[in-house]
Amino acid sequence: MRDTQTLLSSPLSLAAAALGLTFAAPAAWANDAAERLTERLEPLENYQATFDQKILDGAGERLQNARGEMWLSRPGMLRWEVEAPYSQVVVSDGNDVYLYDPDLEQVTVQPMDDRVTHTPALLLSGNVSDLTESYDVVYEQEGGEDIFTLVPNSADTLFEELSLVFDNETLTELWMMDSTGQKTMITFSDITRNGSINRSLFNFDIPEGTDVIREEF
Repeated sequence: MRDTQTLLSSPLSLAAAALGLTFAAPAAWANDAAERLTERLEPLENYQATFDQKILDGAGERLQNARGEMWLSRPGMLRWEVEAPYSQVVVSDGNDVYLYDPDLEQVTVQPMDDRVTHTPALLLSGNVSDLTESYDVVYEQEGGEDIFTLVPNSADTLFEELSLVFDNETLTELWMMDSTGQKTMITFSDITRNGSINRSLFNFDIPEGTDVIREEF
């Protein structure tokens, strides 16, 4: 696990430990980096993993920890379940995104427009060519891992920088940083790539008695 202060500029970039420093390979040119990222993502039809998430402020102070499980399937389908310290569920069925808070008995429903699909998790379930067209991509190798850093071409995104870390062909970490300097670091484990996923996971039936908030952009 890397030290969280190394974020290249991402809700997930980290510094090497003092005695375990490795020298990063030179960053690849943008076109080559985009091609390398495409090679990693295009074969990915679905993905399942448990996750640990840390959020830090601009000074590196920990704001929040969370853990849970996620399922992703192309095109545009996602289920993200936070199990602790509180329960929360995000589901995308390809048309709408549902954010459900069982403690509040409230669900927020948003259409799958460009702004929503540019959130980090949903980026992975989208079209790879759209991804490489919407972001400048930088590639480097560090400690045997491949790191792709994405910088948005548009200001209308929820992050300033996003980094994807791969061990061989497998996505193992996600780093992000927003405009306030807040950092998010997500580590994936128990990973299954292109396995069998029950499609019903991407359907969300609103529980009876739940307050529904519909947002239109």
